Amino acid sequence: MKDFFVQLLVNHQYVVYAIIIVFACIEGPILSIIFGTLIQAKLVDFFPIYAALILGDVLGDTIWYYVGYYVGHPFIKRFGKYVSVTESKVLKISTVFHRHKDWIIFVSKITNGFGFSLVTLITAGIVKIPFGRYIFFNFLGQFLWTGLLIVVGYFFSNLYTQIDNWLGRASLLGLFIVLCFIFVGYTKYLRNKIAESTK
Repeated sequence: MKDFFVQLLVNHQYVVYAIIIVFACIEGPILSIIFGTLIQAKLVDFFPIYAALILGDVLGDTIWYYVGYYVGHPFIKRFGKYVSVTESKVLKISTVFHRHKDWIIFVSKITNGFGFSLVTLITAGIVKIPFGRYIFFNFLGQFLWTGLLIVVGYFFSNLYTQIDNWLGRASLLGLFIVLCFIFVGYTKYLRNKIAESTK
């Protein structure tokens, strides 16, 4: 499997990067952690992977911005329930957007939206934030967020490979899972706080 992956990168690297960009549009954070482990294993180079992941994520965010810009409310009424975006959430975010639009976009990226990521992107289009401003703060947040996730994958993989016994690896894996649950719980807590503050 390792040899196949290496050969794929050597012989078809542009195809691989194109695939990464497409999948990063859908699920960039998980890919970033996965590629952090591959970078540590020296199977891929940091900079082209970093660029592909950022480009894919920003491209996906751009699509959602224009969904909000051109068909925001009709899209929400018809498809919002399938992507957890409702008119009430958009209204709450819109109220705050007019006062803190730049910081909301930036913080939404570096915190993965506290559960409001998609509604934030669509709302940015609905309230017609200038695209140049939107993409600048979006890219800035994505630059930091993707880098952080790659570092998480890199150092977790490094620690994992340095532990020789299975018990130690299981303990490390358990700790990593617990930290993930803590992060998810904390983001839900902050999401609820944001929802309460915008009522």
